[in-house]
Amino acid sequence: MAILNMAVCFHVLHKIAHQEWNTLLFQKEGLFLSILVKRWIFLLYLIHFGAVHYALVCPEPPPSATPEQIRVYKAVTAPSVLHMRRSIKGKTFREAQKTFRITWIDEFVERGMYLRVHVHPKRFPRCYEIDWKSRIIAVTESYVILDKPAATSVGGTTDNIEESCATFATRALGLTTPLMTTHQIDNCTEGCVVLARTKEYSSVFHGKIREKKVKKLYLALAAAPVPTGVITHYMRPVNIAPRLISEEFVKGWQLCQLDVLECRKVPWPNALIEKKYGIVDCGWPSKDFAYECKINLLTGRTHQVRVQLAAIGAPIVGDSRYMPAAIAEMFSPGLNPFGKHKKQYTNEDDRATAVEEWIAQHGKEHTDGIGLQACQISWDEGEHCYEAGSPWWR
Repeated sequence: MAILNMAVCFHVLHKIAHQEWNTLLFQKEGLFLSILVKRWIFLLYLIHFGAVHYALVCPEPPPSATPEQIRVYKAVTAPSVLHMRRSIKGKTFREAQKTFRITWIDEFVERGMYLRVHVHPKRFPRCYEIDWKSRIIAVTESYVILDKPAATSVGGTTDNIEESCATFATRALGLTTPLMTTHQIDNCTEGCVVLARTKEYSSVFHGKIREKKVKKLYLALAAAPVPTGVITHYMRPVNIAPRLISEEFVKGWQLCQLDVLECRKVPWPNALIEKKYGIVDCGWPSKDFAYECKINLLTGRTHQVRVQLAAIGAPIVGDSRYMPAAIAEMFSPGLNPFGKHKKQYTNEDDRATAVEEWIAQHGKEHTDGIGLQACQISWDEGEHCYEAGSPWWR
């Protein structure tokens, strides 16, 4: 057994130049000491962020793995090798391949154990700019309601659990037990989220979501008018952005429904407001008016409101992921192989090419805000009901 320290991950970290530490470290006595301290502090930083993971046995390589990676995988998972590992006795092969996060620096690792180090965690600097106490809507014995700011993550990412709403709200309230996520909204979306104070309530709230006892209302600032009523699409069950949806039923695709309760014409946010809240100009041709829509989310798919509004030609203001594709379809109808003006394809190769070309029309995910707010959340038939503050565009 060996303690997890700089030496264990040296082969991963030796190329990393963490500039924040350079000035301090090279004032230390001796270049070699400086390099060691630098890498050791960087590893502590990664562990603190939750960017280091392990498994007793290396998970199966992805299809993109190189021949050398496959060779190493077979060598370290050979039955003769695993038979000598005490740490996996009594576990199935699949159980031993389960990945865990390393959360303390004295974690012990064994020869043959799998380590995954995310050397460039996704950062959320907005967390340090927020007055978190002012974003707390309600505190009960079981949960906390937070008015989540845009450009933040509710519960963190695979490589960063430090810069999250749950972490900063816990500290703002002075709680000794970390708050837990019960549901998600996109990083670029602001508004109501429920954070559980106990594992028991987290499980209870997950049950309410499954039983469709939780109602979520959104305010969306669309670039074009949106008809009231229920809008239905079907989402491709692929967990990769951009999300693709079809107006027609496709076997195996997931039902997406939202109910537009009202839509009113409002002035398009001026340049000063957009700059203040980090809203990007995605090239929409007319910026005189926007359309504020109140939406009841009937199904809760990732990016659902954003992709459904974009699909009907009314993308959300500032949505750099989906607005470019909506603009492309507006000027060249038929680009969307699942849209109203879709073309007929004679073979699957042509269809696959069209899908790839349609994906390429989408932009990158915006790191700041867009015109979308989770304005209200309620459950148990309105017994518990909470509202967010005014959205950024008002």
